[in-house]
Amino acid sequence: MKPLAIVIRAAGTNCDAEMCRAFALAGAEPELVHIDALARDPARLAKVQLMGFPGGFSYGDDIASGRILAMRLAEGLWPALREAAVRGVPMIGACNGFQVMVQVGLLPGPAKGQEWPAERPRQTVALAENIAARFVDRWVGVVPEAGSVCLWTKGLTDAFEAQDRTDVMQLPVAHGEGRFTAESAEHLASLERSGQIALRYSDNYNGSEGGIAGICDATGRIFALMPHPERYLDWMRHPYWTRLDERVKKLPTPGMMMFRNAVAAVA
Repeated sequence: MKPLAIVIRAAGTNCDAEMCRAFALAGAEPELVHIDALARDPARLAKVQLMGFPGGFSYGDDIASGRILAMRLAEGLWPALREAAVRGVPMIGACNGFQVMVQVGLLPGPAKGQEWPAERPRQTVALAENIAARFVDRWVGVVPEAGSVCLWTKGLTDAFEAQDRTDVMQLPVAHGEGRFTAESAEHLASLERSGQIALRYSDNYNGSEGGIAGICDATGRIFALMPHPERYLDWMRHPYWTRLDERVKKLPTPGMMMFRNAVAAVA
């Protein structure tokens, strides 16, 4: 039986269909569920084995990006989300999903060896306005962090030869608030030491601290990033895919590898 992957949507989200497709191609059974349906029946999360928070502009990003959806999740679903985290359910958030996950308290999560709190933890990291104060919509280079505990990015670097990585390790971005920032230098250093930095930008176009593009919790199973791996499941989506080495195109794309890693962990 295929593992069940739930993708949570709300008014204004997008790429939810792409995220469902990513889970399906990776071998899971995706189910797209509206936040209202989950709020009425939080017990639905008890049976899921994978979880996704898609990108977009949930509730129009009124007040702040992802804020309303995060508060809805926190108010009605924190106990169910906490239980899923305790069970070790792999979770992914892309773009708006990243913004939501840090505000609801799923990331960066408790320190290694500590339990998930009964009450939603306070926010310690954020995705602030891009340094140029502009919306950015393009492909960007990313570098998987060596030594990261992240389940989703495992093996990405080793899959491709050194000469191919600059071309292959790119992901599309589309956001105005994606600049990663931590509450203090000490907190950022703690994330570094615990292997929770999963991805960095190769050119740090949005001014993120440490060039951070994505982080995970201390277990490596809960992961979020500002780029969109679900938009890079096929080589033809790459901006110059016809010029890539044919040997490379026999492998899964980096985006596809991320979802396969997670599905394999629960299959």
